[in-house]
Amino acid sequence: MTRGPVRLDVAINYAVPRTGIPAAVSFRKWVAAALDSRIREADLAIRVVGSKEGRALNRHYRGRDYATNVLSFPAEIPEGLPKGVKFPLLGDLVICAPVVAREAREQKKPLVAHYAHLTVHGALHLLGWDHEDEREAECMEQLEREILAGLGIADPYLED
Repeated sequence: MTRGPVRLDVAINYAVPRTGIPAAVSFRKWVAAALDSRIREADLAIRVVGSKEGRALNRHYRGRDYATNVLSFPAEIPEGLPKGVKFPLLGDLVICAPVVAREAREQKKPLVAHYAHLTVHGALHLLGWDHEDEREAECMEQLEREILAGLGIADPYLED
């Protein structure tokens, strides 16, 4: 486990109007919480997109023809870096604003809490966490609950 603050560089890009979408400082706070004690330094980008771009990316990279809430693209670190050279690039997150808004309404969750959850979820994917089988899903969900609780956000997996 890594100790001390994370040196973090998070670039936020809004490809949609920002009305109702959290500020960059919130996204940075959520990423920092997800990475705390798990990595020393990281550079990543978050792009908030509309349905058309979200669908195109999901279709191109995952073969699924619909917009999804969050896509994670871990960085591909070049091989053969000289000894001692650190490469903090973690990857990219793409968050589809209309999908997040629809899900928050359907699940009766505060919009900002849903954005926080999906940002944490995506950041954990960049670190290698996954939910392909039931055991992995349970472990990842528990970690998400702990991170979000530390941010004062309710368990996103509780149902009404």
